[in-house]
Amino acid sequence: MAKTIEQIQEKLDSDSAIVLTADELKTKLNDGEEITLDDVDVVTCGTSGVMSGTTALFHIPVSKPGKFNKAREVYINGIPAYPGPCPNELLGSIDVFLYGTNHSQTIKDYGGGFLLKDLLDGKPVEIKVIDIEGKEFNTIVTLDDLQTARLIGTRMAFKNYNSFTNPESDNQKSIFNAIAMGGPFNEFSFSGCGDINPLANDPKQEIIKKGTKILINGAHGVIIDNGTRSNKQKPNLLLTADIKEMKSYYIGGFKTGMGPEIFDSVAIPIPVLNEEILENLKILNKDIPLPICDIHGRHLPLGTTDYSLWENTDLRPETDLSKCLDCNNCIAENNCPTNAFLKNKEIVEDLCYGCGICTTSCPGQVPIMNLGNVTLDVNGENKTIPVTCRQSDKKRGLEIAEDLKEALLDGSFRL
Repeated sequence: MAKTIEQIQEKLDSDSAIVLTADELKTKLNDGEEITLDDVDVVTCGTSGVMSGTTALFHIPVSKPGKFNKAREVYINGIPAYPGPCPNELLGSIDVFLYGTNHSQTIKDYGGGFLLKDLLDGKPVEIKVIDIEGKEFNTIVTLDDLQTARLIGTRMAFKNYNSFTNPESDNQKSIFNAIAMGGPFNEFSFSGCGDINPLANDPKQEIIKKGTKILINGAHGVIIDNGTRSNKQKPNLLLTADIKEMKSYYIGGFKTGMGPEIFDSVAIPIPVLNEEILENLKILNKDIPLPICDIHGRHLPLGTTDYSLWENTDLRPETDLSKCLDCNNCIAENNCPTNAFLKNKEIVEDLCYGCGICTTSCPGQVPIMNLGNVTLDVNGENKTIPVTCRQSDKKRGLEIAEDLKEALLDGSFRL
C-alpha cells in the first residue's frame, strides 16, 4: 500500500517509523532478506567525494566605513576571490564568491577546500583587498566575523562517474588522480560511493528534486535544482546550506595532480512511498556500471567495471612502522591529498580520506590497505589493474547517512 510523506513524518513523530541507512538496506538484501513496503519507511543515502562545483558566498568586514568605494581584487589566504555583484560602496565590507578549486598564490598546495576547513576549525584567515584606486587593505577574520557564509554547490553528488587508467607510458597529471598517473595500465582511480550514493538509489528523481531537504557537510540544506551539465542519464544536484552549521570533518581540500580540489559530503533521505521507489532502492554495487576511461581524456572509454570494487576492501589504512625506510623526503607524506600522513608516520584519523595514495606510493609499505583491483580487456587479454587512488570516501558517506538517520529519529531533521 502506497504511503505519503505526511504519513511517514507522522510515524517519525510517534517513534514508529522504520529508518534504514542505504548500507543497512543493502546488507539485508545481500543476506537474502525480502524487503517490502512494511519493512522500511525511509532510507538515508550518503556520498562523499571531490566535488569541483563548490562555491562559497561570503560577506566580509574589511575596514571602517568610508575607506574605499569598491573592491577590485580580493584574496583570502592568498586565494583569489571575486567581489560583487553588490559594490557595498563606502561600507567597508564586501560580498565575495570563492571557488573551492581556486589555488592560493602564497601557500603551496592550498586551495578553497583547505580554506573552508580552516574556517570551520576556527582558524583566522588573512584578507587582502585592492580597491579600484589601487589602495590595499588587510585584515584578519574568523568564520564568526562573517555575517554571511553560504555554500552553493553548482554540480554535486553525481549519479554517474567515470574511472581512469593510463594506457600510455607517460606520467599524466589530472584532477582525477591525487598525483600524476603512471602507465601503461598499472594504476586506477575512481569516484563514487556505489550503492549508497543518493542518485543511484533514486535514478528517476522521484524524491530527489527541487526543494528536497538534505544534509551537506553535516548542515541542514536544500536542493535548489539539478546542477549544471545535469541530464536524465547523468543527473547531478545544485545544493546550498549555511557553512557555519557544517562540520569540518565532512569538507576539506584534496590535492590532485593539477593542484588542490575540494571534497564535500551529502546525505539525502528517500521516503519509501511506493513499490517503484522501493525497487529502485534495491540496486546493488554490481548493478551500477562504472566506465573506465583514458586519463588523457575523460570521454575516451576503454571498458566498463562496476562498484563491486568497494566490496571486500579496506576503508582505512593500517601502519607498520617497522617497515619504515627513513626516507629523507617522505613520499607518502608528500603525496597525501589531505595532509593526513605525518612525518612521524602517524595518520591523522579525522583528516584521512581513505584514498590509498599513501599505501601505493610508500616504498617501504608502512601504510597497508587493500584497495582491490579491476580487470580490463587490453588487446584481447585480461589485464588486472590495481586500484591506486579513490577520490570518494565511503566511510564518510556511511557516516553522514547514519547522521541523517539519527536526526530523523530524534526529530531534529524533518521530511
